[in-house]
Amino acid sequence: MTRTARTGAAWAAAARTMLGASAGSLAALALSACAVGPNFVPPEAPPVSRYTKEPLKNPSAADTVRTRQGGSADQSFVSGADIPAEWWKLFHSKALNRLVEQALANNPTLEAAQAGLRVAQQNVLAQKGTLYPTLNATPQIQGARAPGLDLQSPLQNQNQFLYSLYTPQAVVAYNPDVFGADRRQIESLEATTENQRFQLEAAYLTLTANVVAAAIQEASLRAQIDATKRVIQAQTEVLGLYNKQLSLGQIAGADVVQQQAALALSQQLLPPLEKQLAIQRDLLTALAGRLPSDEVSETFTLSALRLPTRLPVSIPSRLVQQRPDVKAAEALVQQASANVGVAVANRLPQFNISVTGGSSAVRLAQVVNPGAAFFTIIGQATAPIFDAGTLFRRQRAEEEGLTQAQAQYKAVVISAFQNVADALRALQADAKAVAAAEAAERATGQSLELIRKQYTAGAVNSTQVLLAQQGYLSALVTSASARATQYADTAALFVALGGGWWNRNDVAPPPPEKDPLKFL
Repeated sequence: MTRTARTGAAWAAAARTMLGASAGSLAALALSACAVGPNFVPPEAPPVSRYTKEPLKNPSAADTVRTRQGGSADQSFVSGADIPAEWWKLFHSKALNRLVEQALANNPTLEAAQAGLRVAQQNVLAQKGTLYPTLNATPQIQGARAPGLDLQSPLQNQNQFLYSLYTPQAVVAYNPDVFGADRRQIESLEATTENQRFQLEAAYLTLTANVVAAAIQEASLRAQIDATKRVIQAQTEVLGLYNKQLSLGQIAGADVVQQQAALALSQQLLPPLEKQLAIQRDLLTALAGRLPSDEVSETFTLSALRLPTRLPVSIPSRLVQQRPDVKAAEALVQQASANVGVAVANRLPQFNISVTGGSSAVRLAQVVNPGAAFFTIIGQATAPIFDAGTLFRRQRAEEEGLTQAQAQYKAVVISAFQNVADALRALQADAKAVAAAEAAERATGQSLELIRKQYTAGAVNSTQVLLAQQGYLSALVTSASARATQYADTAALFVALGGGWWNRNDVAPPPPEKDPLKFL
């Protein structure tokens, strides 16, 4: 073994010995420490048993409340049922399933949320390092001149007054977390990580909900465009009939002009709908993580979507555990609680222990000599005496921050229950709206057909035909809009109840990396 290698081995052995001698006492001191400040207790669920003022169940039904919907599928609320993780598959649309998969794989918003979670996890691991001693190597090589050189004769060798000092050493520093400032800081960062985890779940839910809503909106626009084109075709046929009758002198020119005006008004409705459809296609493409020039191939119509019939309604006590935004707000309360503990600990004495060991010699070969070894142990305590109230005011600020976080949590919970109640009431109203719209569509269609026959027979005038056409157009558009709203409100109920993220296989966050300081 070379001299330099023996020197490095001896220095490393000395450092390990010094570290082992102090690690036991430092760990014992850390374990005996306490953490000041409030201990976080998760808030309880609101003490309510239903979402709306009146019971959700119908007294005449054992398990469900059924809502008749005319030509649409019958829907029923199933109390206490769980929500599937891939709830959008209940619409039984392969195109929708493919588009959601593309969005989950390529959308940059979701990727950013995943990176945010990893950042928070790394910050927790970094902060946990403060609980352990630090070991630093500080080798020194010093060149010096002995005093008295200027008093010697110029004929003497001046180099004998110059020498080098070799000082390899290691320093172990430790700040005992006596009052729990570091542990409260770790708790705060862990709460931040939990918040980021549920922000990720919220981003996942928002993305899937936006894709479903955009697909339903596209289907609605296509239905409205189709209805408008049907009316335009019918009005064009009537206008052709009027022109023939005008040429035969059977009607006045005013009748033709009125029909032309009605046709023009119907044609005027088409470009805005087509514009909205084009914009909707751009939205779907962007949600899938693509540029507009790379438009998605999937298209959607109401006839290709199947309305879910059994709608799960979670019990209210479970809602606060299912909603990602509520869980994220709860994590912020814990973060604020931990920050109060950090502020309290900062007002108490701070302790520091440092152990320095090594050797010092004028020759490199002598540093392994036991006589060249040295060590120092320094203990230090610092207690604030006067700071003009700075630390106290910071503690008060953190306490007010905790009050703020608690109030914001309550607001999020209230909003969550409101979302569910709104979705339930909307679906109940949608049942009536769809039934009425479909009845109006059938009635106005039959009325238009009857009036057209009567007009051909000369029993009614052209004004009545125009009114029947306008009524039928309005009924078609209203019916398409009502059915689309029913689909959208069904999706809104799944989202309001949390989206079933807890049933996903990948819901658990990735395990943190192994703590590199566990060897201590």
